[in-house]
Amino acid sequence: MNMRIRRVALAVATAAVLPIALTACSDDGKDNGASNSAKAAASAPVPDGGSAGSSAMAGSSDEPFGPGCVSVPKDGSGSFDGMAKDPVATAASNNPALSTLVTAVKKAGLVDTLNNAENITVFAPTNEAFAKIPKATLDKVLADKARLTKILTYHVVGRKLTPKQLENGSFETLEKSKLMTSGSGDSYTVNDSAEVVCGNVKTANANVYIIDTVLMPKS
Repeated sequence: MNMRIRRVALAVATAAVLPIALTACSDDGKDNGASNSAKAAASAPVPDGGSAGSSAMAGSSDEPFGPGCVSVPKDGSGSFDGMAKDPVATAASNNPALSTLVTAVKKAGLVDTLNNAENITVFAPTNEAFAKIPKATLDKVLADKARLTKILTYHVVGRKLTPKQLENGSFETLEKSKLMTSGSGDSYTVNDSAEVVCGNVKTANANVYIIDTVLMPKS
């Protein structure tokens, strides 16, 4: 009888101790800390604009940004990697979206000037930007080397500009008058008229900001 009572008592004691031991294991140790960290990370709010790799962050990085960048070839001489190896006029000639600009640069005799310049920024109008100009007017400009040179050099700044510098900037161009920039993130405007559609494109000697409107210097 005494033996039976002792067995019952032992069973009761074990049952009482076991939950305490399990609770101690769950409250102490690195695994629980990692679990809590994981839960905290999972429940942390995501900032407006999506994931950390979203385009809203692009302007603050050193990568190209903007909706127009999707049209840049993924590989070859016209890709971002390919253009980074060539001076700016050559790099532009490998981008189909800049073919009108390249034609204008050749007519103005500025290929060597741009390719041999060091550390410049080029605001490069797309073909669609030139298409906004009436054909008769564009043809007249292309035939006037002095005027064409004035317009094209107005698109060039004599130093490399980062996106951060474009947020509220005023820069003297090679044409000798100034252009104004504003914006933030991956949205920038030049002279309150031209939007940057693909910015921070690197070439061997320049930073390029592809824009949707041709800039016109004051007469």
